Amino acid sequence: MDIARPQQVQQQKRRKRIIIGAVTVISLATITFALSRLKPAAPTVDRNLVWLGTVKRGPMVRQVRGLGTLVPEDIRWIAARTSGRVERIIIRPGAQVTADSVIVELSNPDVEQASANADSQLKAAEAELVNLKVQLERGVLEAESAAARAKSEYEQAKLRAEVNEDLFKDGLVSPLELRLSKVTAEESATRNAIEQKRYDFAKDSIPPQLAVKEAEVDRLRAQARLRREELNALHVRAGFEGVLQVLPVDVGQQVQPGTNLARVADPAHLKAEVRIPETQAKDIQIGQLANIDTRNGLINGKVARIDPAVQNGTVLVDVSLTSDLPRGARPDLSIDGTIELERLDDVVFVERPAFGQERSAVTIFKLDSDGVYASRTQVHLGRSSVNTIEIVNGLIPGDRVILSDMSQWDSSDRVKLN
Repeated sequence: MDIARPQQVQQQKRRKRIIIGAVTVISLATITFALSRLKPAAPTVDRNLVWLGTVKRGPMVRQVRGLGTLVPEDIRWIAARTSGRVERIIIRPGAQVTADSVIVELSNPDVEQASANADSQLKAAEAELVNLKVQLERGVLEAESAAARAKSEYEQAKLRAEVNEDLFKDGLVSPLELRLSKVTAEESATRNAIEQKRYDFAKDSIPPQLAVKEAEVDRLRAQARLRREELNALHVRAGFEGVLQVLPVDVGQQVQPGTNLARVADPAHLKAEVRIPETQAKDIQIGQLANIDTRNGLINGKVARIDPAVQNGTVLVDVSLTSDLPRGARPDLSIDGTIELERLDDVVFVERPAFGQERSAVTIFKLDSDGVYASRTQVHLGRSSVNTIEIVNGLIPGDRVILSDMSQWDSSDRVKLN
């Protein structure tokens, strides 16, 4: 008959538990190791919410773009010449004006009085000049008359002396009478010479005396002309043909000399002022082609001037327009300007992503061959344009990449497009 062996049974149970525990531990370790080797699940991205682009090879035009305005090439600010009060505004901004168009009328009693006084002084000086000429001409005539009389007396005395000398030879005249006639002739000769010099001096002294008075008259004439110009300047005129743009004064306002009263511009000759971000302006050169979009048409142009200073992070570029202006083009019109920097014949490029600057390294999600998953790829960017950027390495033509901002998936190396 069978004999119970409790000790042996317990050993078998213990061995069985050990084997089961060992198998369980090994299984758990294997599962843990397998799970550790698995890649994390890729986050899902809606395909309709991302911007996809394809890498291409071919020619690429480098451009920079900026906002700006159309401004007149010929602008004139009209300033007040004298102080005054605005009495009347004749023309309002937006109206066409000519050179003689009166825009504003000012009033200033002091200017009117000064002009009247200057005219009076000029007329008085001109009358004095005429009177001086008459007096000098009278003096010349008197000197000429005295010279003629002295010459006549000299001729008579000389003739008498000659006659007495002939009579003295015949014994008809005494020596004393002959001597007296010769002395009289000599005295008449001296008086004649003096009167002739006085006459010549009277004639020669006329120009210097008149020059002094004429200079005074010229000074007063210039002063009167200046005062008349100041009086006429109270009627503020445009100065040239164009459009009145700005009129920063009101009726009754008191203005001082030099105050800007109006701005007139020629709307037929405009240029574009484009503000380019300072980081993109380094390659802009004079003469480069430009294209100006007025939202109502396109205008061709060339870079004419580059402002050396930076204002608010932008560089001001003047573009001269080489084609006709479209309808609706007018001063201060907002425009979008594009400047062509260079043309690259054979480069690898892609549409410009929403992140990354030129000549930098970025990571871009590149789609796998199945088009479902996208993996993060290191890419080196080169020269950039407005809408495209050069690929130095990291991508090849035909690769499809995600160009939209993927910063919310920075922790993932792969994404799945749904």
